[in-house]
Amino acid sequence: MNRKEYETKRQALINEAEMLINEEKLEEANKKMEAVTELDKNFEAAAKAEANLRALSKPPLPLSGVGDGASFGRGDDENAEDMYDSVEYRKAFMNYVLKGTAIPEKFRNASATTKTTDVGSVISPTVVNRIVEKMETMGMLLPLVTRTSFAAGATVPTSSVKPVATWVSEGGSSDKQKKTTGQIDIKGYKLRCAITMTLETSVMSLQVFETVFVKSVSEAMVKVQETAFISGTGAGQPKGVLTETVEAGHNIDLAANADPTYQTLVEAEAALDLAYENGAVWNMTKKTFMKFIGMVDANKQPIARVNYGINGKPERTLLGRRVVLNDYMTSLGAAIEADTVVAFLFDWSDYMFNTNYNMVVKSYEDNDTEDQITKAVMICDGKVIDKNSLVTITKKKASA
Repeated sequence: MNRKEYETKRQALINEAEMLINEEKLEEANKKMEAVTELDKNFEAAAKAEANLRALSKPPLPLSGVGDGASFGRGDDENAEDMYDSVEYRKAFMNYVLKGTAIPEKFRNASATTKTTDVGSVISPTVVNRIVEKMETMGMLLPLVTRTSFAAGATVPTSSVKPVATWVSEGGSSDKQKKTTGQIDIKGYKLRCAITMTLETSVMSLQVFETVFVKSVSEAMVKVQETAFISGTGAGQPKGVLTETVEAGHNIDLAANADPTYQTLVEAEAALDLAYENGAVWNMTKKTFMKFIGMVDANKQPIARVNYGINGKPERTLLGRRVVLNDYMTSLGAAIEADTVVAFLFDWSDYMFNTNYNMVVKSYEDNDTEDQITKAVMICDGKVIDKNSLVTITKKKASA
C-alpha cells in the first residue's frame, strides 16, 4: 500500500467515525478509531521496514563531479552496509562528534572522500533513516513535494501541456497532437548545517546522543529546505516556487492600503485552471490566515474554517480548500518595500525535490566555547515541474 492509498483509506475511516459520532453510535465509532490506529501502526512499520531494506541493500554510490570535486558516499566495500550500521561504528561516530576522536582506521575508506577538509565521516544508515523520518514529521511542505533520487548532472524530461482526446465516428481519425516537452537539469547543491554539541553532552549514552543528533540535524535541514522550496534563487540552492514566472492571469494584486476581501479569494480560485483543481493548496503564514479567518461571505458565513479532527490536529480551509501554513513568507500587515506575494495556490506534487539522503559530517571544536561543532552535509536540488497550478496574491508596495 503506497502513501496515497494509505491517506485515502485513513481519511475514509475518519469520515466514517465522525458520521457515527454525529449519529451517537459511539461503540461503532470507537471501532473505526481503533481501525485508524491500527492502519497507522501497520503503515509506519511497513515504511520503516522498506526504508531499512533500501538502506541495507544499496549502499550510496559516490557522486563525482559535485561541488569542488567532492564525492559523497561509502565506496564499494561489500561489507559497508554491516560495518556502518554496527553498534561499534555508531559509538565511534558518537565519539567523533562529541570528542573529536578519530574514526578507527578499519571504518575509513580513502576513496570515499576527495576533499577531506569538507567531509569527516558518513552517518550510520540507522541514524539517517531516523533523520529522514523526523524531517517527514516536522516538515510542513516536505511531505507534499515529489521526491526523486536522480544522480547529480542528470536531465529529466517534463511535459508542459495535457493532451486532449477527441470523439470520432467509426473508421474516423483525429489530429495528431504534438506534446510539448521540456527538461530539468539536476544539480548537486551542498546543503550544510552546523550544530553545536556542548562539552557536557560527552557523557551521554549512544541512544540519547542519536536522539539529540537526529533532532538537531532534522530541524536545521527542514527549515532551510522548505525556505528554498518557496523562495530559493536556484543559484547554489534549489529554485523556489515564487521565483518562477507566473502564468498570465494567475496573479491577483492587492493594493498597498487594502485588506483582503472575499472577492480576493474568489478571483484567485477563478484563476486556478480546472485541470489543476485537485491537489492545489493555499500557502501562507499563520498571521495572514488570521486575516482571512474573520471574513464572511454574502450570507454572513465564515469563509475560513478550522476543524479539529479525531486526532486533534487543526485542519484549516479557505472556501473548502486546505491551507498549509509556513514561516517562510511575508505576512499581511508586515511592512514591505516591494511588491510581495503574501499567499499563493500551488500543487506541491508539481515540485520535484531531488536528493539521495546521504549525509556526511565533519566535526571541529570552537576554541572560545569548547563546544563541538558538527557540520552535516547533504546533496540536493529542487525545481518546479509544472507551474500551471501556481496562483499568487501580491501585496503592492506603497507609492512614494
